[in-house]
Amino acid sequence: MAQHTRKGAQFQALTANRLSDGIVVYLTADDRWSESLQDADVAEGKEAADALLARATPSVDRNEVVEPYLFEVSREDGGIRAVSVRETIRQAGPTVRRDLGKQAELAGVHD
Repeated sequence: MAQHTRKGAQFQALTANRLSDGIVVYLTADDRWSESLQDADVAEGKEAADALLARATPSVDRNEVVEPYLFEVSREDGGIRAVSVRETIRQAGPTVRRDLGKQAELAGVHD
């Protein structure tokens, strides 16, 4: 499984693509997959991140998601934000029109 985070990242979340429709999803604390980063379980430290990644294995085996990986997040203003531009774009969807789809729903992400 790939890992898109810098070495030594303090906080990490787990993302994948749902196989039924290709939507970006995030693993929650109760091992569900959510379309919202705000629902994601956040691991602090390497051991917790490794455990978070291992929790995705059953979903991969059941063909629910594909290519789960860890990415760095920060906790800001009571919420979770992706640190990298790549993950901000994945969270918001295609960047063609910010007034449609996920971009329109994610107020403040592009500010």
